[in-house]
Amino acid sequence: MPTHSRRSSPLAAYFAAAIGVLIVYACLHPFSGWRDPGLPMFEFLSAPWPRYYTWVDLTVNVVGIVPFSFALVSALPGRLPRPGAVALAVVLTFLLSLSVETLQNFLPSRVPSNVDVGCNTLGGLIGAVAGGRWGGRLFDPHSGLTRWRRKQIVAGHPGEIGLTLMGLWLLTLLTPENLLFASGDLRRLFDLPTPLQFNPVRFVKVEAAITASQLVAVGLTLRCMMRQFSPWPLVLLVALGLGAKTLAAAAFFSPGDPFHWATPGGQIGLAAGAALLGVCLMLPARSHSMLAGLALLLGTALVNLAPENPFLPSDATLIRQGNFLNFHGLTLLTASLWPFITFIYLGALGASSPREGFRTP
Repeated sequence: MPTHSRRSSPLAAYFAAAIGVLIVYACLHPFSGWRDPGLPMFEFLSAPWPRYYTWVDLTVNVVGIVPFSFALVSALPGRLPRPGAVALAVVLTFLLSLSVETLQNFLPSRVPSNVDVGCNTLGGLIGAVAGGRWGGRLFDPHSGLTRWRRKQIVAGHPGEIGLTLMGLWLLTLLTPENLLFASGDLRRLFDLPTPLQFNPVRFVKVEAAITASQLVAVGLTLRCMMRQFSPWPLVLLVALGLGAKTLAAAAFFSPGDPFHWATPGGQIGLAAGAALLGVCLMLPARSHSMLAGLALLLGTALVNLAPENPFLPSDATLIRQGNFLNFHGLTLLTASLWPFITFIYLGALGASSPREGFRTP
């Protein structure tokens, strides 16, 4: 790895911070029943190899932390040489893992593990080395991707926060039991009742309306971030979203049903949403943030009114197993909060001047 000077990337810092918060949540939810176990705090570090640990657990603990340390290398201060940034990213990843595993001592639903710390640290090493080697291509000010970002996406914090939100939107689609593009469901977070009873005809209409409104909201949010409109980033984002939804359905349901999202309501909503988005994009740019906010409000309201989906595969055992349970909790939280965070972002973006966006230091 070359030792020439490097610059800290705010975009990498946003990604690392978002991933770090999600990791903490995934490892500590449901955040209830805290108690003192009466044992030495770090006794788990000398525990023998767990009896029921599998290669899947090992893989998830290694791979799951890689994006954090990858982004962290580019997020660290630019005065650090590249090898120093890689080493510090590994140390910080180890400290993050050790901290959450230690806190698990105080949760009755969690079991701290020295193997998890070791796997996380190995994943941190892999991610940091990869970030030191290839992170510059993503985050370096002189990389092709950064030049594209400067040309197409608004400058400063508005663009960086917006890109982070788009990345988190893709994460929401890895929640397999949600309707296509659905987000903002607060019922599972707060154990709220379902207002509407299931009716087949009504369910298709509600599902189509949710898909269409959320597609319009995401598309217009992306448009608000762009200096000049180009359809290709939008096409790519939607394609990645459908790919993420397909991957989640194939991986979490048994037997896998990769196109479970392609229900009649989902297909109607996808077509209607694409048409509505095309019409909205032809309207004056100053109206896009308002329309995106309205679409978010409509989609979120419908998500919280919709009856439970009766067409889910009956066997979703992977969702309830080990580290997949952690990942599922992470995606559920992201999907529940994403439209509300995005609504705040759109409000701040709309309140700023069209040229300057947020004031940046």
